[in-house]
Amino acid sequence: MKLRAEFIEKIKKLLVERKNDMTAQLLDIANDKVSDGQVQDSGDEALSLTMETLQNSLQKSEIDELNLINNALMRIENGEYGVCIDCGEPISERRLEHFPYAARCISCQEALEK
Repeated sequence: MKLRAEFIEKIKKLLVERKNDMTAQLLDIANDKVSDGQVQDSGDEALSLTMETLQNSLQKSEIDELNLINNALMRIENGEYGVCIDCGEPISERRLEHFPYAARCISCQEALEK
């Protein structure tokens, strides 16, 4: 089953849009200051630390998703998109519609997660 060119183009457009949105979000996260640097009581310090941890976690999640998107865009450019990187079988269009950066078919992804 070869993916239709229109389908791949639609997915590519979605991936590029998401990539642009995420890049902007990462810039916002990087530029946001958690604390204003003023002397704080222990409650304020704890809140600042919690917020900083949350910000770092969000940033890592965003970077991880951005890497998945970049890998999917590379597979599109190389003509490898929609083919499982483990077994070489086609990935269903339905899966790719829900997870456009999927690199594995459902069977291989489930085996990886066990």
